[in-house]
Amino acid sequence: MSLFSEIFIWWQGQTMGTRFFTWKSGKLVGTDDQGNRYFESSKGEKLGGYPRRWVLYNGYAEASRVPPEWHGWLHNTVATPPTEEVYEARSWQLPHRQNYTGTPKAYHPKGSILGGGVRPRATGDYEAWKP
Repeated sequence: MSLFSEIFIWWQGQTMGTRFFTWKSGKLVGTDDQGNRYFESSKGEKLGGYPRRWVLYNGYAEASRVPPEWHGWLHNTVATPPTEEVYEARSWQLPHRQNYTGTPKAYHPKGSILGGGVRPRATGDYEAWKP
């Protein structure tokens, strides 16, 4: 990443401010399968009564890339990080799938203009407004 990107562009990863803050007061807790790194305040700082925790993404900053086990820890739902305990995914938890919003692979419901379909007819409970 270029120096310009680190100074001004937050969505491509960490900025210089985040890099400095993490270096100054962050303690690496662990990493996930995608290479995201998770930190906790090394000085015991709290935010709203909870330990301050954050993630540095490997690549674009996309919140949907945080796996369930780390999500619980990040949001202080679980006290121990997944690196300190044996985490078993529930049967209903699916592997990560990229967020395709804004791409050609995005979901388009039936009848969407972008989906190429035709909107189903109204069931009679809708009356169009006429000026």
